[in-house]
Amino acid sequence: MTTTVLGDATLSELRETLRGIAVVPGDADFDTARAVWNGYHDKRPAIVVRCAGTADVITAVRFARSQGLTIAVRGGGHSIAGFSTVDDGIVIDLSPMQGVHVDVAARTARAQGGVTWSGFDHETQAFGLATTGGLVSSTGLAGFTLGGGIGHLARTHGLACDNLLSADVVTADGNLVRASADENPDLFWALRGGGGNFGIVTSFEYRLHQHGPMLYGGPIFYAGDRAEELLALYQDWSADQPPEVNSLIALGTAPPLPFLPEDVHGQPIAILAGCYGGPIEDGDRYYKPLKDFGPPIADLLGPIPYVALQSLLDPLYGPGASNYFRSGFLSRLGADVTAVVRSFVDRRPAGLMSEFHVHHMGGAIDDVPVDGTAYAGRGAPYVWNIVCRWENPADGDANIAWARELGAALEPFSTGQSYVNFIGDADQVRAAYPPATYARLAQVKDRYDPENVFHLNQNITPAGG
Repeated sequence: MTTTVLGDATLSELRETLRGIAVVPGDADFDTARAVWNGYHDKRPAIVVRCAGTADVITAVRFARSQGLTIAVRGGGHSIAGFSTVDDGIVIDLSPMQGVHVDVAARTARAQGGVTWSGFDHETQAFGLATTGGLVSSTGLAGFTLGGGIGHLARTHGLACDNLLSADVVTADGNLVRASADENPDLFWALRGGGGNFGIVTSFEYRLHQHGPMLYGGPIFYAGDRAEELLALYQDWSADQPPEVNSLIALGTAPPLPFLPEDVHGQPIAILAGCYGGPIEDGDRYYKPLKDFGPPIADLLGPIPYVALQSLLDPLYGPGASNYFRSGFLSRLGADVTAVVRSFVDRRPAGLMSEFHVHHMGGAIDDVPVDGTAYAGRGAPYVWNIVCRWENPADGDANIAWARELGAALEPFSTGQSYVNFIGDADQVRAAYPPATYARLAQVKDRYDPENVFHLNQNITPAGG
């Protein structure tokens, strides 16, 4: 790593043009400004520009180009692969941009690029409105949406990107363009699943739906030794559910939560998380086979505030720990798949968390044509995700190796694509998309970023090389 030193005159000139602030090494708040959620990526940028608005983003992009600085873009800062930061480059930090405007009559909301789902839900739930958002409320809506956006309401209303109506984008040349079905439709197609390859999105406009302040959802906890039986039941049960029924299964270790008996803390556990997108009073009958299975250690699936459901996992995913994910789309569940998963779950490495998740897909997700957006998982009934978290650096290699080995063992049962938001390795990106989708993304990249200025992302190489 080299060290870029910005001259005092150059830095002063930049600061005079910003409404936000520029932070450099040696400033008292530099370590705070450079920190990201995933502690595995501990980097030292040459400068962090904390943008107050779109004008600051434009200024930062033009400054980076003039100084030859590699650009990292930060919204919520949750990038698993570490794209939210960079050594010796510039971090264009949108986190101060927290504006959300809700149009109640039109059932739409426009949010700036630094907004997290907790902030978005706070504003929309004031009117009993919601859209498909992140499973951890501190997640930024920007990266989440640009990669697709799998959340509790995805089967009912589609992915976050399916609810995107328009976006304002600062391109690599420092210009601002609008992308929608009517304006720059090629860019609009690419933004919905193609990640941050094409510019910095400073504003997102979403379609909203009537949900909250209460809905039906929450977790059920089962003994870990029933995991294979639960997955077998889950495959049969999930195959016949209407789009209002959303769910995922997680196999891991019981956290020390007050509603779980102390004797199961730290022991293998299986969790069903559900969310019913219809009338609250109908929820029990749809989830009855899962509520009856076990019997459960604890059943918290029932009426719950929407914002509580959205933030339920937050205590398990705080900032600072190291994280590594691996994912793919499953064409089916079955005894052979569950046997593979169980064999790995039974030999999890040391750390805070080594889990296997499977999300039920389909429903409204598959109402969008396969080529309607860049998102590559339509038609797959499930997406799997391997989640590893650790604090002790000595545990890192074992966790990453475990995740990669389990991912490789699942490849024979997978579609060949993976969910880009859960990619932990940059070299997985080309395989994440079908060849035709990748080629189309490369053409859009060629138009909006032919020099690959925005390459710290799930990177698409420009068609022209």
